[in-house]
Order: sequence, then C-alpha cells, then structure tokens
Amino acid sequence: MKLREYQIEISEQAAEKLKRLGCIYLSMSVRTGKTLTALNIAKLINAKSVLFLTKLRAIDSIKSDYEMMKPDFKITIINNESMHKVEGTFDLIISDENHRNSAFPKPNKSAKYIRERWGHLPFIFLSGTPAAESGSQWFHSFWICKNNPFNKYKNFYEWSKIFTNDKVKYLGQLKVKDYSDSKDDLIKPIINPYIFTYTQEEAGFETKINERVIYCEMSEITNKLINILLKDYIIRGNNETILADTPVKLMSKTHQLSNGSVIFESGNSKILDKTKAKFIKEYFKNNKIAIFYFFKQEYELLKDVFGESLTNDLNEFNTTDKNIALQQIAGSEGISLKKADKLVYYSFGYSGKNYIQGRDRLTTIDRNRNEVYFVFQKGDINEKIYNVIKNKKRYNEKIFIKDVRKQV
Repeated sequence: MKLREYQIEISEQAAEKLKRLGCIYLSMSVRTGKTLTALNIAKLINAKSVLFLTKLRAIDSIKSDYEMMKPDFKITIINNESMHKVEGTFDLIISDENHRNSAFPKPNKSAKYIRERWGHLPFIFLSGTPAAESGSQWFHSFWICKNNPFNKYKNFYEWSKIFTNDKVKYLGQLKVKDYSDSKDDLIKPIINPYIFTYTQEEAGFETKINERVIYCEMSEITNKLINILLKDYIIRGNNETILADTPVKLMSKTHQLSNGSVIFESGNSKILDKTKAKFIKEYFKNNKIAIFYFFKQEYELLKDVFGESLTNDLNEFNTTDKNIALQQIAGSEGISLKKADKLVYYSFGYSGKNYIQGRDRLTTIDRNRNEVYFVFQKGDINEKIYNVIKNKKRYNEKIFIKDVRKQV
C-alpha cells in the first residue's frame, strides 16, 4: 500500500529520533493516519516483534492496516484490559490512545503494568489529544517508557515541584492539592524533540464540523425527581432508594436522571424516561446515525426504543443499514464512524478531551462536512456540562455545586 507523503516524511524523521531517544510521540490529529505512520516507523527501525496496545474496538482496524502494509515484523495487537494475557518477547511497543496513561498525580493501574513489564523497550506513543486538559498529563504519558524526557525525576510529586504551580481545591469538606496548573513554558521545550504533530488541515482535510444543540423537553416526572433530589439528596421508593449524599453522587444521579435512567443505591438500575430516545428516533428517522451515550444503562433504553434498527457492533453498522450506539468513553477513541450521516450525542461525559475526539469520528479526507448534534433539555445538567467541555475543559463536582446553588 502507498503511504501519503507526509506519513513517509514523519516516519523517516521519527525513526531516527526513536533510535536515539528511546521513545517518540505521534500527536497527530484524528484520521491523519497515526497507525500506518507508526507501523512504517517499526518497519524502518527493523523491528522484529511489535506489541500494539489499543482499544478493543480499534483492533480490527489496526489488523486491517497491518495486513495491507504487509511488513516483515510480527505483531501482537491487544486491548489494554487484556495485556496480562500477552506472552512472548518484543523489541517495540506501540501505545495507542496513550492519553489513557496520563492520570496524575498517581499513575493508573494500566500505566504501572506497562512500565513494569515493558518499560525497558522503545515506545511509540499515539494520541490526537495527549494533554488536552493539563500539561501535567505529559508526565505519566512518557513515564511508562523508562527512556523518557523526565526520567531524572523519581515520581510525579518530585516533577511537580518544578513543573506545576501549587494550588488547593476542595472536594466537599476535603482539602486536596491541585496539580493541574502546569508550567507549559517549561514542559514544552523538554518534550518537543520527542513529539511529531500533524493537523487535519496540513493533511488536506477540508472537513468542517457543523455542531448543533437540539432541545428536548423531558417528562414531568423526570424534572420532579431531579428537583426532589437536589433539595433533599435522597428519594425513597417502595423497594429502592436514590441516594446522593456526596457532591459526586449528587452530580452523577442528577446526570443519570436527566437522561432517563438511574442506578439505585442497591446497584440495580431502571429506565425511567424514554422521551429523549423517542425524540431522536423521530427527528433522525431518514438518516443513518451514530449515537454516543454515557451511562451503560442508556444502551438498553435506546435499544428499547430503536429495536432491531440499532446495534453496538461496528462491523454490523458498516455492512447494514442499522444505526449504532456506543458508550462515549469507548466510541470516542480509535474508531471511524464514517458510514454515519450524522453523529448524535444522547448523553456525554465530563471530559473536554473526549468531546474533542468524539466529534471527529465521522471525518475522512474526502468528507466536507460533519453533522454533530447534542440533544438535551434546556437548562439541565447536560447543557451546563456542554458549556464547559466545549471550551476543552473538564466539568467537575465543584462547578456542579455552583450551578446547583444558582438553580435551587
């Protein structure tokens, strides 16, 4: 297969850097071909056995790219959740959607496992949004490779003394340190030699995202339940209880209810309001659509309304006239939804990063326009979250409590 000119150029430059530095980061925009570029880098450095860590839904796409390229090296492609099953030895690790390893101040379980098992090997990191919310996300993104630009710092806390501004935030009554205010002017000169960027505009994409908000009035009982919860922090039923005794739980339960379902204190869940799903089905009835939702129970709600016209299998979506519904946390990364006429957010999470990535799932180099819709009730928590994440920021319980004080 023939690579684009910019992919060849980046590959050649990155291969030289990888040999010298031990790791490189392809921070290329979504749909610009990070996977093929990474595979070509592996080919150029004469890799023999490559481990490709990715998302479950992206595995088939990566296999397809590998089979089209037909490189000499062997490859093992696996999702992070299953990497404990991996056997054998490797001479290169490719970490896809590497921002998954960017948690701070402590590394997440996945990052620790990768570093412990393969940290001595060279790494190619891939992500279109490596540090979308804070420059502090760079530390553990690189840390999983022991040959990284910050390897002289014992841990994040030691690193943060130089590269972040000390702040404090309050989680309810709890006072905690906030490390998100990074000194990017100090970080960037250190990491720049490791990073290769390329935008959709540079690649020749002319796609414009047409983003619209559509208001949908939820049922009277849904609004009544939300108001009771915001006032009393608890709703007692005959057999189940909705308890919101912390700011985080109050935010989550309000968010669930506003989209038509709820998880009770017992752990059981229930569909309460199908209004929004019915509205979406009718509004987009003449379109093939991809739907993002946030809470797991919402797939059952959507399935109840759409019936057999809805799937959560990407292959079935691509080969039939069915619509698809994917949980946002998985669907916003590493896959293409180019077969969809429109992308519809039934609900969405609190991350500016996922917002940025998710909107681009329709994009291809020959597509001129992405139609993206956010559906929610005017003035509800979804609108408040949307107004924060569209500015590439994270919505949190502190912002939520301020919003509630204005409302109640």
